[in-house]
Amino acid sequence: MIFESRIWDELEVGQSAELRRLVTADDFYVFAAASGNHNPIHLAQQKQELGTPEKAVAPGMFVASLITSVLGNVLPGPGTLYRAQTLEFHARAHAGEELVAKVTVTAKHDDGTVSLATEVRRLEDGVVIVSGEACVVAPKKRIRYEELEVPGLVVQRHRHFEKLLAVAEPLPALTTAVVCPEADHALEGALIAAEHSILTPVLIGDPDKIAKAAKEIGKSLDAYEILPALSHPLAARMAVDLVNSGRAGAIMKGHLHTDDLLKPMLDKVNGLRIGRRFTHIFVMDVPGVNHPLLVTDAAINIAPDLATKVDIVQNAIDLAISIGIEQPKVGVLSAVETVNPAMPSSIDAALLSKMAERGQIKGGIVDGPLAMDNAVDIGAARTKGLRGAVAGHAEVLVVPGIDAGNMLAKQLAYISHAEGAGIVMGAKVPVILNSRSDSAMARLASAAVAAIHYNRTKGGAK
Repeated sequence: MIFESRIWDELEVGQSAELRRLVTADDFYVFAAASGNHNPIHLAQQKQELGTPEKAVAPGMFVASLITSVLGNVLPGPGTLYRAQTLEFHARAHAGEELVAKVTVTAKHDDGTVSLATEVRRLEDGVVIVSGEACVVAPKKRIRYEELEVPGLVVQRHRHFEKLLAVAEPLPALTTAVVCPEADHALEGALIAAEHSILTPVLIGDPDKIAKAAKEIGKSLDAYEILPALSHPLAARMAVDLVNSGRAGAIMKGHLHTDDLLKPMLDKVNGLRIGRRFTHIFVMDVPGVNHPLLVTDAAINIAPDLATKVDIVQNAIDLAISIGIEQPKVGVLSAVETVNPAMPSSIDAALLSKMAERGQIKGGIVDGPLAMDNAVDIGAARTKGLRGAVAGHAEVLVVPGIDAGNMLAKQLAYISHAEGAGIVMGAKVPVILNSRSDSAMARLASAAVAAIHYNRTKGGAK
C-alpha cells in the first residue's frame, strides 16, 4: 500500500477520505497499556470478573483516535500535524464491531491550516459514535512511502485459560486430594481453585507445616479438611486411598518430589493404573496462538519407546477433546519432516501417524514427522510442500523425549510468555502437577483442566 500526502495547495473543500477498522478486545488492552486507563468496563476479562459478561465497551478516546489514522495516512496524509480537535460522543462501540472513520475538508486557511469535519460510525447500522472538527497543519512538502513496518504487538492476555475457567467454574467442585501442601506456593494453588469453586481440596500432610504455609499467604483453613500425614510417602498413599474409596476425583501435587507422589499410584495392586502409561501434558496458552497448544511429554517419560509414545499421543488426544478441541490435530515432532533411518524420532513419528490412520490411536488426526516450524506455521508447511490437515495447524505437539519437551515448554513460557497448565494422564483420575515457578493463573488453569476432564469422563480415566 502506498501512502502519499496532499499538500495545502491540492486540498479542496468537500474532499473526504475514510478507513475501516474491526476493533477487538485486544485493541482495548493495548490502549490500556499505552494510555494508563485501566477502567475495567473496557477490558473483557475484568468485566467477566465483575459479573458483566457483555462485550467490552470501546474507550471513547480509542474510538476518537481512529480519526488520526485517516488524517495521518490519507487526508491530508503523511506529515499532517494537529492544531485542535473537538469531540462529541453520541453512542458506544464494542469489541467485535467494524468502525468507519471519516474526515471531510470544510475550510482552508491562509496560515496553512485546514479544517475538517470528523466522525466515526458503526458500519453495520451507520450509527455515529463520535463526531467533531479537526484543525490540522497540512504538509508543506510531499511525503510518499510504502507502508511502514511497525513492530507487531502480542497481547499477553491468556484468553484460552479464561475460557477454560468459564467452563470449569459452573461444574460441581472436584474433590481433590492435595498431597503435602506444606509450602506457600503448594497450598496457594489449591486454595485459589477452591475460591473459584473449581476444587474442594482435602489437604494431606503435616498439619503444623500446612498451618504455617496458610499463615504466610494470609489464608484461613477453617473451611478445609486436613488429614494428618507426617511423611511424604504416607501422604501420597493416603491420596491414592481417597481416590480408590471414591472420596476424591483428582490428586494435586504439593511440596514433594514427583517420584514420591507417583510411586503409590503405580502400585500394581492398589494403585491407580488403567492400562496406560502415565504421561504428562502441558496445556499452554501462548499469546498470539489462536488455540491452546498441548506439549507432551515434558516431565515424566525420559526416552519413550514407540509403545510409550502411543499412550502419550492417546492421552493427549483425550485431554484435548475434553477441553473443547473436537478432533485434535497432533504433530509428532522430529528435526525434519521426512523419514530418516538414522533419526529414530522420525521413524517413530511415521509409525504413529500410520497407527492413527489404522485406528490404533483414536479421536485425533496424527501426522509426522514434522519439524517444529512446519507443525505450527502454515507458511513453513506450504514451503516444504506439506498439505495435510495437521501441518501448520498442530494443536498437540508430541516431542521425541523429555529434553526436547522440557526445552520447548520453557521456551514457550519464558520467551513467548505462555502460561502452562500441567496434568498427568493415564491414571484413574487426573493428577495436577504444578511447579514452584507456576503463576496463580497456571495453577488455576491446571485445576480447571482437571475438573473439565473429570466431568467429561466421570472419573477422569478415558
